[in-house]
Amino acid sequence: MKAFKIAVLPGDGIGPEVTKEAVKVLEAINQQNSTFAIEFKEFEWGSEYYLANGQMMPDDGLDQLKNFDAILFGAVGDKRVPDRVTIWELIMPIRKNFQQYVNMRPIKRLAGIESLLKNEQAIDFMVFRENAEGEYSNIGGRLYEQQSQEMAIQNTVITKQGVERIAKYAFEYAEKHNKSKVTSATKSNAIIHSMKLWDEVVESVAKDYGNIELESNFIDALAAYFVMRPESFEVVVASNLFGDILTDLGAALVGGMGMSPSGNINPEKEFPSMFEAIHGSAPDIAGKGIANPIAQIWSAALMLEHLGRPDLSVAIVKAIEQVIQERNVLTPDLGGTSTTQEVGSAIAEKVKHLV
Repeated sequence: MKAFKIAVLPGDGIGPEVTKEAVKVLEAINQQNSTFAIEFKEFEWGSEYYLANGQMMPDDGLDQLKNFDAILFGAVGDKRVPDRVTIWELIMPIRKNFQQYVNMRPIKRLAGIESLLKNEQAIDFMVFRENAEGEYSNIGGRLYEQQSQEMAIQNTVITKQGVERIAKYAFEYAEKHNKSKVTSATKSNAIIHSMKLWDEVVESVAKDYGNIELESNFIDALAAYFVMRPESFEVVVASNLFGDILTDLGAALVGGMGMSPSGNINPEKEFPSMFEAIHGSAPDIAGKGIANPIAQIWSAALMLEHLGRPDLSVAIVKAIEQVIQERNVLTPDLGGTSTTQEVGSAIAEKVKHLV
């Protein structure tokens, strides 16, 4: 039996704390299930590495990572290092060079979680965010810095190929999971060039999936609909910035940032995909042992599904739900008093009985 090779990058802030618990859960499955084998190699790259070496990862960092089956990423961000360094010298090179052009983020209210909304209907949909271009393209610059006429230009890059492949991924996911509707986030009434191309390409792709409805909403209205009727969504497809904002809003509706996983996917599996919680490094609580590890553990579940073990992915989510419903071991953000380590251990114990 081939063991999955996983690169672990704990990163900054609470990243190492929550990643340790995700690894703990995966190791519990490794010990309990004879059909599953996994090997980890940890890379201590991040802000501490930068402060010691002047770079976020070694020159050959990508070469070291490219032969792994997947990457489990903790977090990036440290007040001692500028964001343009932490983001653009570590996480962005991985996403872009490894062609992780699909960012997937489940918006799902797990059993036992109370929503901030009065609406008690099920909230369970997937957001696919274009992850390689869009508003986060590093194209532009500054002119006349520190002068009264200073100006900045940041260009949005929308390509037919980029929109087509994320739209196809969203529709194929909908088809595979028996979903009846894909919702597209746009703003083509005001952003008349890039978003108009977005609309045209998404509509063209939708024609190949006649059994799936295409709903197109302007981003401002869509944000309101996330709050007013979240139960109406099944699959949402969005550009880089729109998807980023919408999923943070979605996270707030289903328990907060500590409950929201993500995957940066290279669908062709030519390169490893990367899985991470969306909460970031949370420096205000780093080192206190109170960070919620559920989002990172759930990200590990997404990783197993990507690696072809949806059965084990489902088992992890069930274990998370059981711990939440019992309400004996929860971190402060969920109304409990338990530590990061205690929650991780509780989920690891539950998963042993489910695999």
